[in-house]
Amino acid sequence: MTRSARDSRSLTKFRRALDLESQMILLATAVSGSPFLGLLGTVWGVMDAFSGVAMAGTASLGAMAPGVSRALITTVTALCVAIPAMFGYNFLVTSIRAMIVEMDNFAAELASDFEHKFVDHGAREPALRR
Repeated sequence: MTRSARDSRSLTKFRRALDLESQMILLATAVSGSPFLGLLGTVWGVMDAFSGVAMAGTASLGAMAPGVSRALITTVTALCVAIPAMFGYNFLVTSIRAMIVEMDNFAAELASDFEHKFVDHGAREPALRR
């Protein structure tokens, strides 16, 4: 593979890594925020269930069922958002880290090539012996 082809491929990977990383905030927010929304819905649903019991005057299934069902639906919905977002986030973090390692390796190889081509190490040896 020619140097220009490798340079172009590395530049493309660098841009792709930046694009992926710029979208990570959305997944991070979904992973960390949706369990709290689920908890809020659960608490709200339980409060609604207690309110239904208080209004009915007795702890019957008919009085509690609407609030409990809303609490469970909110919890399940939050988990259905958080779990796939967590897997996606972890996959993207791993992919971005691999791209960064490849780019670091390419940069080190390029710096080494420049040093071998453009730095004259023989000219410095007599100055060091003084």
